[in-house]
Amino acid sequence: MADNFTEVTSQSWLGRIGNSIKGIFFGLLLIAGAVLLLWWNEGRAVTRIKALREGSHVVVPVGSDQVDAGNEGKLVHMTGTTITGETLSDAEFGVTTNALKLERVAEMYQWTEQKKSQTTKNLGGSTTTTTTYDYNQNWQPRRIDSSQFKHPEGHANPLAMPYQERDLVAGRITVGAFTLSRSLIGKIGGAVALPISTADLLPASLKTRSALLDGKIYIGTNAAAPQIGDQRISFKVTGATPVSLIARQVQTTFEPYRTKNGATVELLQVGTFSADEMFAHAKEMNMLLTWGLRLLGWLLMFFGFMLIFQPLVVLADVLPFLGDLVGMGTWLLAVLMATPGTLLVVALAWIYYRPLLGILLLSAAVAIPVVLIRKFKKQKPASDPTLTGLSPSKK
Repeated sequence: MADNFTEVTSQSWLGRIGNSIKGIFFGLLLIAGAVLLLWWNEGRAVTRIKALREGSHVVVPVGSDQVDAGNEGKLVHMTGTTITGETLSDAEFGVTTNALKLERVAEMYQWTEQKKSQTTKNLGGSTTTTTTYDYNQNWQPRRIDSSQFKHPEGHANPLAMPYQERDLVAGRITVGAFTLSRSLIGKIGGAVALPISTADLLPASLKTRSALLDGKIYIGTNAAAPQIGDQRISFKVTGATPVSLIARQVQTTFEPYRTKNGATVELLQVGTFSADEMFAHAKEMNMLLTWGLRLLGWLLMFFGFMLIFQPLVVLADVLPFLGDLVGMGTWLLAVLMATPGTLLVVALAWIYYRPLLGILLLSAAVAIPVVLIRKFKKQKPASDPTLTGLSPSKK
């Protein structure tokens, strides 16, 4: 079931100019945020890579079958299978299993709102915006506050989800003679679906208003035709699994290893991996995060400059085609300013953290605009003296 509403609004040219001027302030905030993010990210990246490098040089391989007191306080690498003797139970649904983790996944059938807008420019600088609000019913893992909908009438969702998601974790999980710390347990993934195969396990309060559908518990009147407020419950389980870990040995358990620069090293991967493979993977993840945050910083700076230049676009929108041309120019200008700006911040950060590479980046940040300016000057046509009425003097 779906329905939609359409609204048409307009904004005057003067109103747009006022909003674009206000946007300059937010543009400056975005640029400042980009600078802070980029600077922090470079420091984080260098600190992390130094910690991983130090860890790879001091890590000691150990067996999981017995605890060697000689490795107390050292950074150790170990492989083994995680097991637990505990039984996890979700009493509300009668689900019981021997596992490391038991996750309840709760979904509720609800109204959702999707907003689509299209803006056209008018002669004189005003704009007309057509906004369509689409309302659909589907399963969602979180309650949606329908009071925030543009058109809440007829699209009311329940005030709460009767059954929430829930995670159960065994209190004691071991790998051979060692007990895993809570932080290492939190790094164990690999959960798989736990289908519910019989309704006999369900509490009596649920049997009269629930059914099993594709291994999930359906709570409602008709699974074939769900209604707003109906729920769907499923489970995931993490069983005994092989793991590889790198951490500081503390008696029969582990804790993060603190390196000389104050950072910590604590790694866990599901599967059997050597110490070299685990450090290589950690370095790769660090690099991906670093470049991801660099891209985010560049985007923040780009949109910041776009907001600063926006008044120029709005002023030119008196003639829509002229505003489009100016818009393309400001887009290109924002790119040309955000790119060396990002490189400049990264370079300065690296000069602080790693001087040699920082100087190279700083050189690149300066070279980009210089090359572009020189290229532009070369493309500028030379003036013809005969066109100005001036001719070379004869000797």
